[in-house]
Amino acid sequence: MKSDDKIAALILAGGLSSRMGAFKPLLTMRGRLMIEQVISLLREAGIFDLLVVVGYQAEKIIPLLKNQGVRWLINEHYDQGMLSSVQVGVRNLTEDCQAFFLIPVDMPLVNPATLKNLVAAYREAKMDVYHPCYGQRRGHPPLIAATLIPSILAFAEPGGLRTLLSRYRATSLDVPCDDPGILIDLDTMEDYERAK
Repeated sequence: MKSDDKIAALILAGGLSSRMGAFKPLLTMRGRLMIEQVISLLREAGIFDLLVVVGYQAEKIIPLLKNQGVRWLINEHYDQGMLSSVQVGVRNLTEDCQAFFLIPVDMPLVNPATLKNLVAAYREAKMDVYHPCYGQRRGHPPLIAATLIPSILAFAEPGGLRTLLSRYRATSLDVPCDDPGILIDLDTMEDYERAK
């Protein structure tokens, strides 16, 4: 990816992992910790401007992020849900960021080629949101134009980011991807064992 694309990634790793029963960022996947796997797949896709939002058990993740050379910040209100972490994150993206991937830490099985496909779509069509799709289903991570940041920061309604992004259907693009990993989020221990 060319450096002038100015595309970043926001990794959400601040949640309670309550449904998993274990702290998701530090579970292993493909021989790495889950947080390391997500960082690796982004870098493999050519995304190097990474920002990780931490919260719950932040002190366990921060040393790993320092070793990886990745920027991080703490969402003090992580217990208020994912949107609060998204808002903390977008507020701290660099000023020259043109678009950003939004990827939860529990999505470690996305193929880096999918991210490259989304970036290619971004270069061709100026839309607000680019959704990866597999078998007619949208998955993660969406690629979101930085022009939506003010709307994300101002949003305070029920339904979180999903509700906000649904209002941009007319300026969203579904990008077909041969990648079931975009649909595999590891919410429970059963999900995790199946994915392994």
